[in-house]
Amino acid sequence: MLEAMTREEMRAGDDDREAAAARLKEALDQGRLDLHEYDERLQRVYGAKTYGELETVTTDLPAVVPSPPLRAAPARRPPYLTGYAGVVVVCVVIWLLSSLGSGHWQYPWPAWMLIPLVWGFLGRLRGQGH
Repeated sequence: MLEAMTREEMRAGDDDREAAAARLKEALDQGRLDLHEYDERLQRVYGAKTYGELETVTTDLPAVVPSPPLRAAPARRPPYLTGYAGVVVVCVVIWLLSSLGSGHWQYPWPAWMLIPLVWGFLGRLRGQGH
């Protein structure tokens, strides 16, 4: 009659070896292993045939505690309108000063710059409604 096999005697699979290798990588990243010891243990992991052999490689490492998921900050829109509005104001001032300096009103070219500003403002208003 066959004797009952313990878990340590059971054959390990590729997924088990990959999990142990990931645990070693985490320990290396945390500074628990130096590069030389990590390399030695990694060779033993990939050469392991049983669960018992895998456990001897990682037995002195603390259990991996999963990090809490990072919460993404709400998306903030870039200050496009504020920056662009400042450019429009500067252009209007330049136009005004050049008109006053020449003694007659120049063509109001800064008005063309208002088109993207108005479109951006309207788009922002529509976006806040969702």
